[in-house]
Amino acid sequence: MPKSLAPSELPGLLRPGLCVYAPGLAGESALIVDALRSQPEASAGVRYLGVWLPGINRVDYAGLHPDARSTAFFVYPNLRDSFAGGRVDFLPLSYFSVYAYLRDRATIDIALLHVSPPGEDSLCSVGVANDFTAAILPKARVKVAHVNPCMPRTRGAATVAFDDLDYVIEEHHPLLSDEPGSDPDFDAIGRHIGDVLPDGATLEVGVGRVQNVFAAFTSKRNLKLHTGAITTPVLSLAEAGAIAERADAITTGVALGDNAFYDFVADNPLVRFAPVGWTHDIATLRAIERFVAINSVIEVDLLGQANAEMVGGRQVSSAGGITDFMRGARLSPGGFAVVALPSTARAGTVSRIVPTLADGSAISVARGDMELVVTEHGVADLRNTSIDARAEALIAVAAPQFRDGLSASWHERRKRT
Repeated sequence: MPKSLAPSELPGLLRPGLCVYAPGLAGESALIVDALRSQPEASAGVRYLGVWLPGINRVDYAGLHPDARSTAFFVYPNLRDSFAGGRVDFLPLSYFSVYAYLRDRATIDIALLHVSPPGEDSLCSVGVANDFTAAILPKARVKVAHVNPCMPRTRGAATVAFDDLDYVIEEHHPLLSDEPGSDPDFDAIGRHIGDVLPDGATLEVGVGRVQNVFAAFTSKRNLKLHTGAITTPVLSLAEAGAIAERADAITTGVALGDNAFYDFVADNPLVRFAPVGWTHDIATLRAIERFVAINSVIEVDLLGQANAEMVGGRQVSSAGGITDFMRGARLSPGGFAVVALPSTARAGTVSRIVPTLADGSAISVARGDMELVVTEHGVADLRNTSIDARAEALIAVAAPQFRDGLSASWHERRKRT
């Protein structure tokens, strides 16, 4: 039987030199985070490891103490000081490669888990955060779980026997929530994607604002989802009857939303949870017919390259699952990959279709992987096109006030080639 802990006792388990896994997305336990923050000295000499996403997870584990460190796979504003100070080791891996790293290479001394209460089978479910935890469960030397009645039991998610836990904190605490508002740009982008999206397609849509495209697909029928994460906008598809009426029509690793959304995914035969090692595997993806991957980036240049992770030379994110899903969609029979982005930033003063990526920017999507680029102004289909035709198609979906300047930049570039 596991030992019961009060939250205030959790930091007492930490020691210098330990590597501690802390789950991200909806697997983050605010109760555990608060306990660690309340006793910062306990994190001295500790290395934290986890997959924490910009805009969703805001904890800087390396910032808990000047001698704490972390290994991260995304960089976001909350990590900026620690990253600049050399206390964050950033590994720019694809999602599938992150899973392999955690499964095959990482050493986990303590796993901080967030699970449901045990069912009649005495198993606790990792619930709405099944992305990476399955990779570390077999190797974690000590398992510490926040057993939370708010965490739903979900189908397909990894489980751990209650008696196999070493320490438990049993306490009711709200899950991390996300309630995205309307987004006119992505509403328009979604309508353009809807024009080329067939009924019966299987969709992957990235996290964040891009999930607002779902609102434009409600008239479609027999859609399925195979994706890394689902959020509240997915409900609009289900309520409209756009989702195929079959078991496991939605396959995901993570769910993040409001209480109504968590009620929707709880023990729902429509929704199956699976680990990143399967959802992002190229062998899995290429076998899905009409697989359509829709992801957003920061900017696209006239060669068709995309930057999804840097602004002004500063790391602000990571490519994440974009590479996995885009390549899988290109190999899928009848599938295709979409990069979706508003045409401008900073209240229309900056074009996100650019002549060239800035010096020092990472190339998150190579031009050979790019297929459709969609803005609120239309669809640029780059498949099987010359470099000049690609540039013309991209300029046509840029914001009108920037098109002349982009054309001039392209013509100047062509003179030099």
